[in-house]
Amino acid sequence: MGLSERLRVLRTGFTRTFWVANTLELFERFAFYGSKAVLAVYLAEKVGLGTTGNSLMGFYGFSVFFLPIFAGPVVDRWGFKKSLLACFSLFCLGYFLIGLAGLSFGQGIVGTVGKMPWVVAVLLLTAIGGSLIKPCIVGTVARTTTKETKSLGYSIYYTLVNIGGALGPLLALQVREGLGIEYVLVMSSATSLLLVLGTLVFFREPERAPEGRTFGKVLADAALVFRNVRFVVFLVIFSGFWIMFWQVFLSLPFYVRDILHFERFEILETVDAIAIIFLTVPVAALMKKVPPILAMIVGFAVASVSWLVIAFSQSWQGVVVAMILFALGEATQAPRFYEYVADLAPREQIGTFMGFAFLPVAIGYGVAGPLSGWLVAHYVKGGANPAGMWIVLSTIGFGSTVCMLLYDRFLAPKKAAA
Repeated sequence: MGLSERLRVLRTGFTRTFWVANTLELFERFAFYGSKAVLAVYLAEKVGLGTTGNSLMGFYGFSVFFLPIFAGPVVDRWGFKKSLLACFSLFCLGYFLIGLAGLSFGQGIVGTVGKMPWVVAVLLLTAIGGSLIKPCIVGTVARTTTKETKSLGYSIYYTLVNIGGALGPLLALQVREGLGIEYVLVMSSATSLLLVLGTLVFFREPERAPEGRTFGKVLADAALVFRNVRFVVFLVIFSGFWIMFWQVFLSLPFYVRDILHFERFEILETVDAIAIIFLTVPVAALMKKVPPILAMIVGFAVASVSWLVIAFSQSWQGVVVAMILFALGEATQAPRFYEYVADLAPREQIGTFMGFAFLPVAIGYGVAGPLSGWLVAHYVKGGANPAGMWIVLSTIGFGSTVCMLLYDRFLAPKKAAA
């Protein structure tokens, strides 16, 4: 599709509901990435959980990306509008209750329950809300686009997600410096309340699909997927990339602030998302003839090198370069991941397998949280050589790269490797 044709489709090819859904997603990403930018520091220092807060972040992130597997039947039964209202309402309540643990007037309530059980409960509540958002927005894009507009529609969706990822931390910085770190969570709560109102007023339920998935079907699909050893091994290896990725929000803020003495750590957290916006299309064009498995291996290796840049430069400028390099690795492998998953799946079960394709994100977050707690405690707070934490992370990345090479050599089916 040429540029003029794309512009024509952009002007006339999408429904009102499509644009409303994507606008809601943009502001939801502001709230999500804004809170995530400061959450590790907030839980560790303002709430007083220390590096245990990083482990709780792993629990939260795993839940956010694992629960959508089981949210599909709920969304199918309730419809997108009711599900979005539930999602944004839970976000509004969850973000506020997380913030309450750091607000002076909330100390009595939180102290009665206990900080740890309070934080675990409200993080889980927020994660349940988060499990509903992706099936709703992605489902709306699917139902409001045609064969002609679907590709551009998903490009718009992913672009807005990255814009939210880029602007959310910058907005969080302004709130943290102007009001206090706890008010970043209040900001996310207030944004979610506006999203509730926006959904009520502007969102129209798109045409329903003929039939939805039941919980029984979800469980049967899960059993089918997890019996495929080759697919599970691939997902576990791929989670190594996400173990690295989540350290941008879990470990990097502590290192940047405490070791490099760069107080505005949110600025550096947003570099990856900004770079992705500009790199994805040209890198995808350059790599389109490269086999998917090779593109993923190259992407892993480039991302792994980025942490060494931080280790050896030990400057905020080096962090900027490293984040751009990491984004280059991400842009190299990310578009090919779903293509490869579709090729790995049995032909008659592609849809089922694609539904579980985001499991590496959940696994990576679940491992990254406790790992970050150890890295920060040992290398940032514990007096060890701070550069060592990035060497550890790079080692994990290169280890995953080698595992992917071995997987391609010994386990990958010929049709997927080709």
